[in-house]
Amino acid sequence: MVAYHDDEWGTPTHDDHALFELITLEGAQAGLSWTTILRKREGYRAAFAGFDAQKVARFTARDVERLLGDASIVRHRGKIESTISNAAAVLAVQAEFGSLDAYVWQAVDGSPVVSRYTTLSELPSVTDEARSLAKDLKKRGFRFVGPTTVYAFMQAAGLADDHVLSCFRRTG
Repeated sequence: MVAYHDDEWGTPTHDDHALFELITLEGAQAGLSWTTILRKREGYRAAFAGFDAQKVARFTARDVERLLGDASIVRHRGKIESTISNAAAVLAVQAEFGSLDAYVWQAVDGSPVVSRYTTLSELPSVTDEARSLAKDLKKRGFRFVGPTTVYAFMQAAGLADDHVLSCFRRTG
């Protein structure tokens, strides 16, 4: 977890594959620990074609059944099926906005929202921006994207910089 924080968490992410991966992993984490999901990340990358939305959107019921037997990911039918349907939603967003990057970053006007928390206990589990983005994602057909999950995605992808004031990773 230290390496994840020090090297990845909160880094502004603009690659569509990486953003699709983070949306998927945050949704998969629902009800589980983030440590469990990080341990399975390479399995997810292999199982979901490197998070290439065009490839994942073409997955079939046969692929779902295959993935339900894959111990390298969370074997939850709803989470697997949502990854596939979310891939199709990513393609629709890309068609409308040019990229998933352009779409999600508009939620924060293109720049990370930098918090001013001094302790981890001050961090909220959700923000107005996350509620708004979650609502719009759902409207666009995304699943497993409730406000808390979306806020965790925003933090992971660097849309929200919630590194506490004393953290060396702070940007502002």
